[in-house]
Amino acid sequence: MENYRIFDSELEKLTHKVITMCSQVNEQLVDVVLALKTSDLTLARKVISNDEFINNLDVKIDKLCQKIFALQQPVASDLRYIISALKINNDLERIGDHAVNIAKRIEPLQDYKQLIEEFGIDTLGEKTTVLFADVVELVKTHDLAFAEKVMTKAGEIKDECEGIASRILSEMMHQSEVVVVAANILIITNLLDRITSYSTNIAESITFVVDGEIVKHRKHN
Repeated sequence: MENYRIFDSELEKLTHKVITMCSQVNEQLVDVVLALKTSDLTLARKVISNDEFINNLDVKIDKLCQKIFALQQPVASDLRYIISALKINNDLERIGDHAVNIAKRIEPLQDYKQLIEEFGIDTLGEKTTVLFADVVELVKTHDLAFAEKVMTKAGEIKDECEGIASRILSEMMHQSEVVVVAANILIITNLLDRITSYSTNIAESITFVVDGEIVKHRKHN
């Protein structure tokens, strides 16, 4: 009985840490999109410096999952949750890394806010933050209907990323004088695309936690 209480306590601790990780990554994403939109270098530097906290939390979650596995053999539902927590944690850490990579490209674009607006990168960034806020809520609620909506919204954003990337590449071919700037904007677009993909991964992991269904690579309408 004592082992079960310890096991349940560790699972609660894991849930709390994953939600904390979600909140920290969400803050990073909101800050970096605002920094990009306003060319706020101080905010961009804050995002870069906060990455260490996220990396440390990533390691703590991994170690906690290993500890839980060592306590006793989890039942199927708990096993799904622990496996998914490991994957979600990895996806969150990657989103945090991408936020940092965006932050590092803000200073070279400081004098090109007009291009960022012209290509719609600021709007794309805001849509990505709204999507991830939904992901945070999903991690808390485990609502399958909401998970499906998150995945559908992510698919729409990814389509938009592809359209913007194609437009940037076309502009680069015809305006060689802005090729370096356009390349940085293209990289940011691709990073937002990857953040959207990781958001989809998290929604898929939640679906697996709830009903054991693997929905990877499935089309979401």
